[in-house]
Amino acid sequence: MILGCLFPLQVRILHHDRCFDGACSAALFSSFVRSALAPSATISFTGLYHRANQLFNESLFDGDINVIVDFKYSPSERVTWWFDHHQSAFLSVQDEEHFRQDSSGRKFYDPRYKSCTKFIADILRSEFGFDSEHLERVIHWAEILDGAKYESAHAAISMAEPAMKLNLILEAAETNLTGEIIPLLDSEPFEAIIARPEYKAVFQRLYDKHMSTIDVIRDRAVYRDGVVFFDLVDTQLKGYNKFVPYYLFPESMYTVSVLDGGFRAKVSVGSNPWTEEVPSHNLAELCEHYGGGGHPRVGAISFGPREFERARSTAAEIVGILSQT
Repeated sequence: MILGCLFPLQVRILHHDRCFDGACSAALFSSFVRSALAPSATISFTGLYHRANQLFNESLFDGDINVIVDFKYSPSERVTWWFDHHQSAFLSVQDEEHFRQDSSGRKFYDPRYKSCTKFIADILRSEFGFDSEHLERVIHWAEILDGAKYESAHAAISMAEPAMKLNLILEAAETNLTGEIIPLLDSEPFEAIIARPEYKAVFQRLYDKHMSTIDVIRDRAVYRDGVVFFDLVDTQLKGYNKFVPYYLFPESMYTVSVLDGGFRAKVSVGSNPWTEEVPSHNLAELCEHYGGGGHPRVGAISFGPREFERARSTAAEIVGILSQT
């Protein structure tokens, strides 16, 4: 199905930004473009964040081929390909109906998948005959990281594996490095990427900060009735390893936190992957009630840049709901 053209095609791949699965999804689809779809195409990457306001601007879709991976659906007629696995993939009933009516054969959705990377790999193989065996490790680790399939909370926060180190760089580097790392995922093993001097230094700095963040969360966390809650708004921390609460409180079932993400106030909601008891709440549905979304086991809600009191009020309501379990 190689596309021919007098001039090189421009391919824009839009992906969930500062996200290991989003980066791996983009790398996988770009490999498909170069190998099977449009080998001479120029590929550009654009990161997307979940925001309280409009997620998409039509100007984002400036390629001859526009692709969205690991992110919500857009009904724009300029979107050529779409892949997502989040339960909260549609902003409205109308968007979902638009997807259901699509007959292009290039838009795919399945919330049963742990990672969008594995979903894309399976679709490209079954529908288009694309062999992604050369990216087997990328697909494997996207499943582990996005599906929280770590052996233990200690393993999740210690980051001994190269893929975990790269995940920290993608998520937390002071300067967003996702766009320059995505092409490397298709050509270099994780070990080689993080061994680059510039990334090695970034990781060490971020890891030291990560270890100090554990102490901050320990000091601020309140545990009651199976729920860990903490507020990091005034700490300058824009994120944290989501498994730290379960390392500190292994008996907990849920975590609720409030963050200042800079461009948004954010409430994060998660569930403990290592509890024997299955959580009774679908966190994607719970967050959707407040305008957010996610997966059954993890979700988030975005507010305006300074809407901290609104975020705190919402977090308090969610803590109350989860505490009644």
